[in-house]
Amino acid sequence: MAERATVIVSNRGPVSFRRGPDGALEGRRGAGGLVSGLAPLVAGTSTTWVAAALSEEDREASASGVVEADGLRVRTVALDPEDLRQAYDVVSNRTLWFAHHGMLDHFREPTFDATWFAAWGAYRRVNLAFAEAVADLAPEGAVVLVQDYHLTLVAAALAERRPDLVCVHFSHTPFARPAELAVLPEAVRAELMGGLAAHAACGFHSERWAAAARGCARAVGHELTTFVSPLGPDPADLASSTAAPACGEALARLDGLVGDRAFLVRVDRIELSKNILRGFLAFDHLLASRPEWRGRVVFGAFVYPSREGVEAYRRYREDVDRTIAEVNERWGTEGWTPIVYEPDDDYLRSVAALRRADAVVVNPIRDGLNLVAKESVLLNERDAVLLLSEGAGAWDELADDVVPIDAWDVVAAAGSLHRALAMGAEERAERAARLRRVVAERTPARWFADQQAQV
Repeated sequence: MAERATVIVSNRGPVSFRRGPDGALEGRRGAGGLVSGLAPLVAGTSTTWVAAALSEEDREASASGVVEADGLRVRTVALDPEDLRQAYDVVSNRTLWFAHHGMLDHFREPTFDATWFAAWGAYRRVNLAFAEAVADLAPEGAVVLVQDYHLTLVAAALAERRPDLVCVHFSHTPFARPAELAVLPEAVRAELMGGLAAHAACGFHSERWAAAARGCARAVGHELTTFVSPLGPDPADLASSTAAPACGEALARLDGLVGDRAFLVRVDRIELSKNILRGFLAFDHLLASRPEWRGRVVFGAFVYPSREGVEAYRRYREDVDRTIAEVNERWGTEGWTPIVYEPDDDYLRSVAALRRADAVVVNPIRDGLNLVAKESVLLNERDAVLLLSEGAGAWDELADDVVPIDAWDVVAAAGSLHRALAMGAEERAERAARLRRVVAERTPARWFADQQAQV
C-alpha cells in the first residue's frame, strides 16, 4: 500500500513571513516545541503545513497558495482579523485553555452571554476556513494531523467536504475532566466533542488526559478512539544549541554568577498553570526554615511574560515580580542575591542555565507534558535533580527518578527543595542516568510516526 501524503494543521505555523532587503517575501523558521520538533522531520518532503496568517506579510503569502519557505511547504490561511482575535483570545485562550487546565474562575469568568456566543461563532468560522484550505490542497486519501484545541472542529467540516481524508488530532494540553467541561454550554460541549469524535484517533501526552477526553465525549453521547504518545526533545536540536557560541558565553556568565553555591533553576513562561509563584514561596520558606541554605544557593529564575493581553496574566506577572523582590529584600546580603531574575525570552541563555543547574524546578498545577523537564534531563552536565509535580504529563514517564514537589503545599515543597539540594552525588548520578535513558526513548520522529500510524 502506498504511503499516504501528510498535511499538518496548526494555529501557529512553522515560519513567519517578512520582507527581505529586496522587498520580496521570505519565510523565517519560528520557535516553539511543536515547530522545533516537527519542522526538521518534514523539511524537504511533500508534507504541507497549514497555519493561520498572523501578520500582513503572512496574509500576502496566503494569496500564493502553498509556498516553499525554509525547506517547508507552507499554506497560510488569511482570516478575518476580528474572527481570529475572538476565536484565539476569547474561546481558545480564555475558555478552553482554562477549562482544560482546571482553572476556570467560577465566580467571574466565563459568562456565556451574547458576546461570548459571538466569539464562538468566530471560532467556528476560523475552523471552517482551515477545513476549506485543507480540502483544497490535500492529495487524495491524505492523513491530516490537526494540532491542539484551537482547531477542534476542522475534522467534522472536512468529513463533509473530503470524506477521503483521514484526520488525527493531537492535544498538547491536558484535557478537562467531565465535571470541568460541564461548565460550558451543553450545545458547545456537544459540538466540541463531536468535532474530536470526527477524527480517526485523538492523541495525548498522558493517559490521564486521554481518559478525561473519553469521559467528556461519553457525557454528550460520543465515543473517542484515543492513543498516548508523549513528545520528547530533539537531541540534535539540543546539541546544536549547546554548541552555539552564545550558549557558551551564557554558561561562563552563569558560572561566575553562581560560584561555588548550589544552583536551583527555573525556565518557563510566566503562565498561570506553570505555578511559578508557589515555587518562589517555597524557596522563601526553605530559607526561613533551613538557615543553613542562606548564602549557599542561588535560584535562577529565567521566566518571561506570556499572554499579556489577558488581564489575569498581567496581574500574575506583577505578583511574581513583587514576590521575588520581597524574597531578595528579606534574605539577600551584600554578596548574595537569593533569586536572580531574568525575565526575557533568551533561549540559549535558558539552555545554558539547564546545563549548569544542580536542581531544576518544574511544579505545574496541570500541564499537558512539560517539555522543559525532559530537555533539562538531556542538557544537564551536573547530574541535576529534577523536581517535578504530579500535574505534569511528563510525570507518567519520569516519576520514579524525580523528587516529587507539591504544586499547592509550599511547606512540603520547601522540604522537596531541601531534599534535592542535599542529595548525595551517587544518588544524583544514578537518578540522572535512569532519567536520560527514559527521555531518550521518545523522539519527535517517534511522536510524529505514532500519529501517522493511527490511519
